[in-house]
Amino acid sequence: MNVLIVDDDRLVSSSLKTILEADSTVHVSGIGNSGTEAVALYRELTPDILLMDIRMDGMTGIEAAKVLLGENSEAKILFLTTFSDDDYIVEALRIGAKGYILKQNFESIVPALKAVFSGQRVFGDAIVSKIPSLMKQKEQPNFSQFKLSERELSIIKQVANGKSNREIAQNLFLSEGTVRNYISTILEKLALRDRTQLAIFYYKQL
Repeated sequence: MNVLIVDDDRLVSSSLKTILEADSTVHVSGIGNSGTEAVALYRELTPDILLMDIRMDGMTGIEAAKVLLGENSEAKILFLTTFSDDDYIVEALRIGAKGYILKQNFESIVPALKAVFSGQRVFGDAIVSKIPSLMKQKEQPNFSQFKLSERELSIIKQVANGKSNREIAQNLFLSEGTVRNYISTILEKLALRDRTQLAIFYYKQL
């Protein structure tokens, strides 16, 4: 697994290299120190995963990720930061990042990389605990412009509340297959990629 590290603190990036390469399955193919370098190095090295800080002078990690995901929506970008800022979390989810974990939880970095490499999305415990409050409904959202049925809206709300297909099926008295079909139709109708983007879509309408 080839990993590109980008962090504006050179001590942090060199320490991360040492931590990651202690695992024989990880190879650090490059190190950058800015969002601009992240874009250039990613294009040059095409790593399996870009492990990147968010707050950096000049081009931020979020801005760099937007550029790279605009070029390749399948790019695997994992944010590693000291900040669990609500706006950053929502933006990272919205643009399609594969994860968002905190530097303080250094022991979780390698497992997170392996999970992202295998196709999963990863969010640290401190981040996961914030998502429900970010999606908490403050007033009735207006979905009329999206031409969604009442059943589709109820399924979107269940997804936004973190329910699995089985739980949604039980709550709405449907089969799991029917729920899967509904979610596929909803994603296509809203031009969204996955359940995470669907949850963020719901949150943004509040």
